[in-house]
Amino acid sequence: MIPRYARPEMVAIWDPQTRFRIWFEIEAHACDAQAALGVIPKEAAAAVWKAKDAEFDIARIDAIEAVTKHDVIAFLTHLGEIVGAEEARFVHQGMTSSDVLDTAFNIQLCRAADLLMAGLDRVCAALKARAFEHRLTPRIGRSHGIHAEPTTLGLTFARFFAEMDRNRARLRAAREEVATGAISGPVGTFASIDPAVEAHVCAKMGLRPEPISTQIIPRDRHAMFFATLGVIASSIENIAIEIRHMQRSEVMEAEEYFSPGQKGSSAMPHKRNPVLTENLTGLARLVRSAVVPALENVALWHERDISHSSVERGIAPDATIHLDFALHRLAGVIEKLVVYPERMRANLDRFRGLVHSQRVLLALTQAGMTREAAYAAVQRNAMRAWEQEADFKALLMADPEVTAALPPEDRRLFDLAHHLRHVDAIFARVFGADQTV
Repeated sequence: MIPRYARPEMVAIWDPQTRFRIWFEIEAHACDAQAALGVIPKEAAAAVWKAKDAEFDIARIDAIEAVTKHDVIAFLTHLGEIVGAEEARFVHQGMTSSDVLDTAFNIQLCRAADLLMAGLDRVCAALKARAFEHRLTPRIGRSHGIHAEPTTLGLTFARFFAEMDRNRARLRAAREEVATGAISGPVGTFASIDPAVEAHVCAKMGLRPEPISTQIIPRDRHAMFFATLGVIASSIENIAIEIRHMQRSEVMEAEEYFSPGQKGSSAMPHKRNPVLTENLTGLARLVRSAVVPALENVALWHERDISHSSVERGIAPDATIHLDFALHRLAGVIEKLVVYPERMRANLDRFRGLVHSQRVLLALTQAGMTREAAYAAVQRNAMRAWEQEADFKALLMADPEVTAALPPEDRRLFDLAHHLRHVDAIFARVFGADQTV
């Protein structure tokens, strides 16, 4: 994790103090359940809660771990120093380390997902607002990077909104996927601990009991979680690429807000670079880099090995922190994006009517020409317009084969409104009955 690309709210989830606090709560709730079952004295369970408001000494835990070479044992030793050795002997009864580690890890992932959902909500709100603002702002649609047919900037934003709205559904499902806990003992058989303890801890920590675990919670759940983060990152890059294209000097249909005092280049004072969206492309790569390791973590030896552990210690903070930062950066870019409708119209008209070629083609076929003949006639004039920078409509009206099939009034085939007549219907599909911003 690089502080430059981190928001404190997400960083706090992965802070050691937060992790140890979650470990403590798991152990304390487990003690309560054990006491209710008569496995440990109620007084001992109550005594554990003396650490409720304690600040865990991270340096002390690290020092113990340097000797024990075991992080959970180091924590439990330090917890015993806080609550007292006599009471602490009842802590962790019948549990194994992964009961604490995996349950806590899933709690952290759920909290991270909640923050990511807030970021997605902000992105969606920004996209919706700009979609309605530019609902009928015409621009050229492109395929293969080449002018295709007219669309609107509002439809571009609406398309991205729909994609991010799907990502919200995916993230909700991914959160649900990892919202499980396991307090089931060394190989998941509950040989040393009653399933009621697991049920109690999970209820207190906002989780569901894992239906069947080994020594660990199955990692297919986590693979789906990180795969979802990767998909969201790819959607961020999808939007960033479009904005980067619009800001190109040859296009200049929109650009990132350039703040007072901002500099674009140490060498060229005229530069206004799309640095934020370029940064988003890079951050998306970092988030996606967590997906393959998460997939590889699914296949572990027998009831457990720890090959997944070092991977998750790295990818979980990094992927969630980077994605959280990227979502809020993207939202800011969209909210403040500077749009140039006049340049969009100029780009749309640059090839003097070529974007209407399909309408002419269809009109010729409906007038009786074969598709092959109609295509040849339209393409012949389109190529002349392209190469000579001539007016496409004028060329068509001077072509006897075309004018023999189409009466003069069919010049309405070059009406831009034809391409925009279903925008409202598309918006209704995307935004439903809520057509307000």
